[in-house]
Amino acid sequence: MAMAHERGESGIGQLASALTRRRGALAGLLANRLSDRPLLVSAGQPPARNYPDNTYEFRASSHFLYLAGLPMEGAALLLHRGQSTLFVHRSTEADALWHGETASPESLQVATGVDAVRYLDELEGVTAGLSGLLRLPLRSAVASAEEQVLLDALIELRLCHDDHAVSEMRRAAAVTVRAHRAGMAVTRPGVRVSVIRAAMEREILAENFTNAYGSIVTTCGEVLHTHDRSGTCGPSDLLLADVGAESDLGWASDVTRTWPTGGRFSPSQRAMYELVLASQLAAIAAVKPGARYRDIHLVACRVLVAGLRDVGLLAGEVDGLLERGAHALFFPHGIGHLLGLDVHDMEDFGDRAGYAPGRQRSQQFGLCYLRLDRDLQPGMAVTIEPGIYFVPAILRSERLLAPLRGDFRPDKLGQFADVRGIRIEDDVLVTATGHEVLTAQLGKRPDEVEAMVSSASSAC
Repeated sequence: MAMAHERGESGIGQLASALTRRRGALAGLLANRLSDRPLLVSAGQPPARNYPDNTYEFRASSHFLYLAGLPMEGAALLLHRGQSTLFVHRSTEADALWHGETASPESLQVATGVDAVRYLDELEGVTAGLSGLLRLPLRSAVASAEEQVLLDALIELRLCHDDHAVSEMRRAAAVTVRAHRAGMAVTRPGVRVSVIRAAMEREILAENFTNAYGSIVTTCGEVLHTHDRSGTCGPSDLLLADVGAESDLGWASDVTRTWPTGGRFSPSQRAMYELVLASQLAAIAAVKPGARYRDIHLVACRVLVAGLRDVGLLAGEVDGLLERGAHALFFPHGIGHLLGLDVHDMEDFGDRAGYAPGRQRSQQFGLCYLRLDRDLQPGMAVTIEPGIYFVPAILRSERLLAPLRGDFRPDKLGQFADVRGIRIEDDVLVTATGHEVLTAQLGKRPDEVEAMVSSASSAC
């Protein structure tokens, strides 16, 4: 693995130490629960795009990366009786021709801190003599009782990040900040959205990182997960960019900014932007150990409802509007999610990771999309990403409007016709005394945003 050598001896040692601690912690959690069952964690293979030799770029399983550290295609990690064995491909002449030299077993053992490195063609013979073998990733959507114990142990470990994980997330965040600045730097009326996206992703690729998820760069911000990049910036559009880098070891960042393509917010755009920013700042301020994430979501919702009432889009008393879900007309998703090796960390485990035992998703529109409902602990990383969206299908829905009994004022929508969608998102680490915004270096006050965009436009 070339990337391990690029980090230098100290970097390799830090990674190996972190991995050794994680594997030891997992073994300790499972020691009294699974009667020393062996665990095999597979890195996986890249899926084919159309024919077998034309594959998508390889991305190792996050569970493998957490315990083995390096993205090794096809590799597997066996944990059994306190010993860790890494199984990797045996290099062939064809590999040397098509893929270049591969790392030696000795260098991989040093980089990962495992007890032994063997070849994959030996794996079947080793595992054949093991009874009760558990596997990750799980091969079935329905976990057995033993697998559920394994999932809970992994969740317990991965919920709170160690120092190495935090350092990787800082690296990803720094590159993400550069990417967003690069996007603002090329934004002006007449520029294709694809050009802005390319400028942002260039910064990520230039660092030898990859995208943590499919980039969302659009002037149609009310379409939450659009990946269409065919549009062109108009003189009075808002551009929403949800773009995040993933470090070369798999750790994610996730950031959204919204900026005016012409360099200046209109009065209506600025009013809505400042409202979203106020709700985000209030939610971030509430992040601390012991805080319930659902309550942080409701803090943001309260600010949004009060502001929407102040501009005339809603009428009535704030508490009553909140109880009836008025905020979800304009803010229909949750305030954010866990962040780590997955951009939505551990969502392959479903709500088992995101929701604390005894807690379930609400059935109320909007709140039902909340991805996380746990009490925060030091070391957790979350996103805080409120927004305001003018989605025609929602604002015309008789079912969704019925609970408001006339407290929604559709006659006022025309005043905000140039506002389609606004979201502001940062990555936040829970600390022992409160929180740290990992992406704080990317400005978000409206004057800061205008300065970044308009200075770039004037230089063109």
